[in-house]
Amino acid sequence: MKYSLVRIVVFALAFGVLFAVGVIWWLAAILAAVISLCVAYIFFRGMRDAMIADLAQRRARPVVADADASAEDAADSAADTVGEKRSE
Repeated sequence: MKYSLVRIVVFALAFGVLFAVGVIWWLAAILAAVISLCVAYIFFRGMRDAMIADLAQRRARPVVADADASAEDAADSAADTVGEKRSE
C-alpha cells in the first residue's frame, strides 16, 4: 500500500510540474507515468521488494473455506444436474 501511494505521489508531482511548465495534459500524463516508473524503479527498490514479499506471503496462505461452503457447492451441483435432466 505504501509503495502504491508513493508511486501516485511521484506521478502527481511530475504531472503537476509538467503541466505547470506548459506541456499539454495528455503528453504530461504520459511523461509523468514514465518518470514515476523510472523514479520508483531506481529509488524505491526496498519498498517494492517488501510489497512483493507481502503479496507472496498472502498468496501462500491457505484459503479457509466457510463451514457450509461444501453444502452450498453440493446444492449447486444438484441444481445443475436437475436442470440438465429437464433440458434433455
